[in-house]
Amino acid sequence: MNFETLSKILRNAAVAGAGGAGFPTYAKLNKNADTIILNCAECEPLLKLHRQVLENYSFEILSALNVIAECVDAKDIIIAIKGSYTEALDAVKAELYSFPKVKIKLLPEIYPAGDEVITIYETTKRVVQPGNIPISVGVIVFNVETVLNVYNAINNSQPVTYKYVTIAGEVNDPITVKVPLGTSFKELLTLAGGVKTEKFAIINGGPMTGKIANPLDTVTKTTNAVLVMPQDHYIIQKRLGRISSDMKRAMSACCQCRMCTDLCPRNLLGHPIEPHNFMRLATSGDTQDIEPFINTMFCSNCGLCEMYSCMQNLSPRTLITQYKEGLRENGIGIPKDVLAKEVSKSRNYKKVPMARLTARLGLTKYNSPAPLKDEIYDAKKVKILLSQHIGAPATPIVKKGDKVKSGQLIGEYQAEKLGVGVHASIDGVVTDVNDRYITIKK
Repeated sequence: MNFETLSKILRNAAVAGAGGAGFPTYAKLNKNADTIILNCAECEPLLKLHRQVLENYSFEILSALNVIAECVDAKDIIIAIKGSYTEALDAVKAELYSFPKVKIKLLPEIYPAGDEVITIYETTKRVVQPGNIPISVGVIVFNVETVLNVYNAINNSQPVTYKYVTIAGEVNDPITVKVPLGTSFKELLTLAGGVKTEKFAIINGGPMTGKIANPLDTVTKTTNAVLVMPQDHYIIQKRLGRISSDMKRAMSACCQCRMCTDLCPRNLLGHPIEPHNFMRLATSGDTQDIEPFINTMFCSNCGLCEMYSCMQNLSPRTLITQYKEGLRENGIGIPKDVLAKEVSKSRNYKKVPMARLTARLGLTKYNSPAPLKDEIYDAKKVKILLSQHIGAPATPIVKKGDKVKSGQLIGEYQAEKLGVGVHASIDGVVTDVNDRYITIKK
């Protein structure tokens, strides 16, 4: 298979990153890559799906990685995985004989090991310069489920119609499920045995970077976890804070201890993001030095500064995010040609252990196995968003009353723009179509 054929297959199958921002996979292919990395690090506490999927589909995933490497002429394939994922590791090792390009590199048990910039450094010692993407250092990074979707597109002509999701927290039976795209979060909670507490909130994603969600929100290509927490839990209360209150608290309590900067994963790699400096200038109204404000564009939003580092329980990440949005609205993008400083010599002593982070967040009691149920859930209704990825949303090509089959294209991509289409995830009848979503009922 050649580069152009693979790119066409992946775009037609609507494969996009199965986590994070959902970057269209066809657009990641690049012949400047010499290394392909499979990212098997559950970046956040409580997530289980990547190690589980790799354990169950190691041959398929390694096969797809091999095809990608051949199409872009990459010399090396690295499986970046934590040593504690013993079952997944054993599954990969059992297949290595057939894949000589593949090497295993163990990631430290830290947060955020799954951040692709961190993953690249830990496995290759290459530093992605501030504001750049992995291909700038000859690397392409894919997560586990994305590569399984690549395999299904290549070998089974199967578009992306389902998603693996871990459901954890205040549920009776934490579980990882396989559900059609568009399944409601409310149904996921039922699959996990229901909620154990009366007053609860839902987070779409991990406890560090996920967002508060509605029970009627639906699964997309980037939904990795649905967490249920008591309404008074720390990680919920942090998300319910008001920006104005966060700023006032920072003005009165920030003591410039530098802990937010000293533990910042990107700063430790030499990137010019200094949360403590930003907090000092933002809370004082001093704008003579604009560099700390511009450098907020290099923040990865991992959340360590406010969820772990700050002893005053302040919110640097939240305030930085607000400033970044303001900069973008005023036409200011990521600065170009900024070089990283030397990697901090004390970096190894400032990594945050995942177990300690989990305990600090009050999540240890929720850190249960969440076993994978690999039979696809029989959803009776789905609401499929037309924008589940970076780039232009898909354009509907069906109308209300149309009968559709699972795997049928219902929203096409705009050929001249970055993006992918969407496919029906169940057999049924289209009951609603608009510029945001398509609803299908059996």
